[in-house]
Amino acid sequence: MNLELQMIGTGSAFAKKYFNNNALLKDGDFTLLIDCGVTAPLALHQLNKSFADVDAVLITHIHADHVGGLEELAFKMKFTFHRKIKLYIAESLTSILWEHSLKGGLYQAREITSLEDIFEVCPLTPNKPYFISEHICLELIPNEHIPGKKSYSLYLNNQVFYSSDMIYNPDLLKYLVEERSCGMILHDCQLEGRGEVHTTLDELMRLPEDIRKITYLMHYGDNKDEYHGKTAGMEFIEQGRSYSL
Repeated sequence: MNLELQMIGTGSAFAKKYFNNNALLKDGDFTLLIDCGVTAPLALHQLNKSFADVDAVLITHIHADHVGGLEELAFKMKFTFHRKIKLYIAESLTSILWEHSLKGGLYQAREITSLEDIFEVCPLTPNKPYFISEHICLELIPNEHIPGKKSYSLYLNNQVFYSSDMIYNPDLLKYLVEERSCGMILHDCQLEGRGEVHTTLDELMRLPEDIRKITYLMHYGDNKDEYHGKTAGMEFIEQGRSYSL
């Protein structure tokens, strides 16, 4: 069965034209929200969707463009939809997410005092595959993003790499293609400047042609249109569009 990936946003953390780089991964009637940034509620609304359409959420790392919409999601699920959804997150990030991101806004004495009061928390061990639906198998792959902060990429169904946010790691990409049959790479792409916490377009353009052919660019800035035809054959993922995986 083909999975469907719909990017509800494709923008960098500071993009204004594009929403945060978050996505819906659909397996029939099951929908996984990959990251839930500040703009996720509005992005869903503009696609005629809402958090009611989401069955589970996965968080790759703790930055506002990836977790900033979780407070609204949690309140909606608890007080409007009266259900818990599964929260998939690296086991190393569970306490950090609550203590450093969500507790300040969500805490209510005797009502909401932990992640478990609002989500069915499903801690994941990196580098271990998990089936989260009949046809979705995912694996967290540790990456380098911000020094001292844990961050993870995704490997879906042993064939699709979803970088989330990471600095350039050509050895990982080559390993996935040559050793693990990766056939599609969705990669964050900083269009300008040095790649201190993200992978730059210039770096991705140095990849071998066979890898560039299967690489699609996301998490870009508002000036993306200036780079059409200047990406060494790599295509930009389009916001709102659905892709068959």
